[in-house]
Amino acid sequence: MAGHLILKKADFFVTSAQPVAVADRYPQNVFAEHTHDFCELVLVWRGNGLHILNDRPYRITCGDLFYIRAEDRHSYESVNGLVLHNIIYCPERLKLNVDWNDLLHSARTVGKDPRWRLSSHGMTQARQIIGQLEHESVKTDALSVCLTESLFLQLCILLHRHRYQSQDDNGPNSSETLDLLMAALGKSLDSSFELAQFCQQHQVTERNLRQLFRQQTGMSISQYLRQLRICQAQDLLRHSDLLIGDIATRCGFEDSNYFSVVFLKETGMTPRVWRLRYTIET
Repeated sequence: MAGHLILKKADFFVTSAQPVAVADRYPQNVFAEHTHDFCELVLVWRGNGLHILNDRPYRITCGDLFYIRAEDRHSYESVNGLVLHNIIYCPERLKLNVDWNDLLHSARTVGKDPRWRLSSHGMTQARQIIGQLEHESVKTDALSVCLTESLFLQLCILLHRHRYQSQDDNGPNSSETLDLLMAALGKSLDSSFELAQFCQQHQVTERNLRQLFRQQTGMSISQYLRQLRICQAQDLLRHSDLLIGDIATRCGFEDSNYFSVVFLKETGMTPRVWRLRYTIET
């Protein structure tokens, strides 16, 4: 990737010894594909957007968490009131005797979805730590540098405890309705989702849940689920040899013609043209 954008440490860290810095994005605007010479954690607070990570699209919204390595290529597209924090760090500057690899790099297991979700309870606690981290990380004295790394360790442990992947069977370790809904939607990419049944099971009214979801994400529940399915379809079209009809089924569309209509509306091209576009590029 000759000539691609690389974000540099010198533009984000106040000194060459600073291990961690906080970059808030209020809001996060469209940002071209790039890599870094540092690593980062991305935590989304509200709104939504399209996050492209190593050519894989993810529709992101509140509670989404990514562990981004220096060599990862990512960009932001189609943002809608997207608010997030980037916690950027240099692994070689971390001095505490901690298994950082287990806390950070094990989150990126080969073959697993690199997107995690953070429970509502975890997000509340993370906000407090990030606020302290943001305050201390701009200071250059030795004690502040030490405290910055200590706060980063607290944050990493917190994320490790309260994160989950929505498609996993165990789901979120939380009783919050929004967390449970996100997990249910994540497991419904290839099957129907019955909101009325979910509301009855969790004793919540549809109207209140729809309002809460739109308030936190900027989308309706059906829009979000449709976006998740389209992102999965884009990935399968690019990286598999499955027939378009089979991809439609895997992405929760019973009718391949309807799938093509929805895909065209969301992406501006048909599934066949989308696949051909990347076949030509490679």
